[in-house]
Amino acid sequence: MQTGTFVSLAIYFLAMLGIGLYSYKKSDKSMSGYMLGGRQMSPAVTALSAGASDMSGWMLLGLPGAMFVSGVSSVWIAIGLLIGAYFNYLLVAPRLRVYTAVADDALTIPDFFAKRFDNEGYALRVISSIVIIIFFTLYTSSGVVAGGKLFESSFGLSYELGLYITAGVVVAYTLFGGFMAVSITDFVQGCIMFIALILVPIVALTDIGGLSTTTSILADLPGNKLNLLSGVSIMAIISSMAWGLGYFGQPHIVVRFMAIRSVTEVKTARRIGMSWMLVTLIGASSTGLVGAAYVSQNGIDIADPETIFVLLSQLLFSPLIGGFLLAAILAAIMSTISSQLLVSSSSLTEDFYKIFVRRDASQKELVTVGRLSVLLVAIIAIALAYNRDSSILTLVSNAWAGFGAAFGPIILLSLFWAGLTRTGAISGMLAGAITVLFWIYAPITIGEQSLSGLIYEIVPGFIIGGSVAILASKFSGEVSSTIQSQYAQMTEEVQNMS
Repeated sequence: MQTGTFVSLAIYFLAMLGIGLYSYKKSDKSMSGYMLGGRQMSPAVTALSAGASDMSGWMLLGLPGAMFVSGVSSVWIAIGLLIGAYFNYLLVAPRLRVYTAVADDALTIPDFFAKRFDNEGYALRVISSIVIIIFFTLYTSSGVVAGGKLFESSFGLSYELGLYITAGVVVAYTLFGGFMAVSITDFVQGCIMFIALILVPIVALTDIGGLSTTTSILADLPGNKLNLLSGVSIMAIISSMAWGLGYFGQPHIVVRFMAIRSVTEVKTARRIGMSWMLVTLIGASSTGLVGAAYVSQNGIDIADPETIFVLLSQLLFSPLIGGFLLAAILAAIMSTISSQLLVSSSSLTEDFYKIFVRRDASQKELVTVGRLSVLLVAIIAIALAYNRDSSILTLVSNAWAGFGAAFGPIILLSLFWAGLTRTGAISGMLAGAITVLFWIYAPITIGEQSLSGLIYEIVPGFIIGGSVAILASKFSGEVSSTIQSQYAQMTEEVQNMS
């Protein structure tokens, strides 16, 4: 590793640890402070934290790689994500922020579900908690693997050392600083990603000779890289854009809305978040396209298209700047890992330990358990990461679909329909998750295509989950007066603050 690159990465890691120490000293020592930052996050921190924890390494590795191979026809997922994120801010953010406060200060999504239905039984809380813990442990493992491989391929370090460096830094600032540290580091990491995804494509475009030269090279390449519809069917476009449905059910994203300091600031957060997302998605897409032209012009042989961002950062920039750009990839990976660790820890603490082990646990005890839970999930994730095959990209898409189908319809119905019952929520959650699993693993083919190859599993999962929740609620009796009263209070507060 060159000295300049090492210096950049060392500064980055020290900054993350410094934020963790700052947050540890400044944050409220209660569970609300540890898990939600005392609901005092600013609009900018909320927006960039949500964006950075959402995109992960996909934005700097996956999307540029897809654009490199297929051209602009790969942009449909990005379009779907933009639409989904916008409606998540518009529909979910204000109501969830108010309702979680109204519902006896709910701190986690399972906690909200339980309190939304007047704490009637534990089935809904337990089912949703199990889904979160299992999928996020695997998600976390996938991110740790990505960090290990980045250190191995780019810095010449061993894969195992890369695992420990990536996980160690994230665990340190998450364990001590809690939600405040995760959110502030996500904000910084989001800024690094923003700068990197503007800088790399512009410098590469200039080196090639400008926009007209780049366009000319791309037009001559095989595969119609400038054709938006090249090689894609209507079903493929629907499947790609359906990724946007997943936003409504992603716990590590919607929890940011619970932590913003006021519902009146959601609109500001939406403007900041959507602007960040639009620019970074354009930058990531441009990196893949411009990278294809650069590689063709210079006769470079690239083994893995998903490393095009890494290649350009090493060839076009000094080691010091190159180290900063590689830190952007680490930022994308680490921001998601930290969010998933904290959400998993929240569920273990609030939805298992507090409910089934120590109902009368003090706030100090709960925070300690939360920190130990972060460490526990991280250890399991590292153990899973020793198997390199655990970083299968399809696992990420399947987990996204699983969360989206299981939680998305229930969150939306909880916020917009007072008639949703506990039975309806449980039935819909199970129906959505089971549909996704069936769609992925059922040995059924249509026209020699698997069900998931025909259409992304989140589409049937979301539709069936929502439909079952509505039908089950219709046949499971009236909701209590307490639930109706809380729902009316939430609706009134949102309308008054809009």
